[in-house]
Amino acid sequence: QGQVVESGGGAVQAGGSLRLSCVLSGNRFSINTMDWYREAPGNERELVAGITSSGFTNYADSVKGRFTISRDNAKNTLYLQMNTLKPEDTAVYYCHVGVFDYTKQSRLSYWGQGTQVTVSS
Repeated sequence: QGQVVESGGGAVQAGGSLRLSCVLSGNRFSINTMDWYREAPGNERELVAGITSSGFTNYADSVKGRFTISRDNAKNTLYLQMNTLKPEDTAVYYCHVGVFDYTKQSRLSYWGQGTQVTVSS
């Protein structure tokens, strides 16, 4: 069974940058879509950015031009470069990975434990 581990969260001032990483352990599946979600207190979890296995990306309007999602397929790793951070970016960020599990012959979904990003004004 796979496991998703995130890293890179922290506290920064507005205008600063952070880079999040997420690694999926295991080797019995092929990875399809990889995404970053975030959840702020009192808000629903929302999609921040996603990237397909072929490299097609999509972003929430609120982060376009500031965040960049990328992936290293050889390392089963997902990244989110966050620049020009704003206080409204403060949230717990979650990595999501959609895979096809060869052993179970089915599609599965894995979530990370979440990493806190706090942006102060």
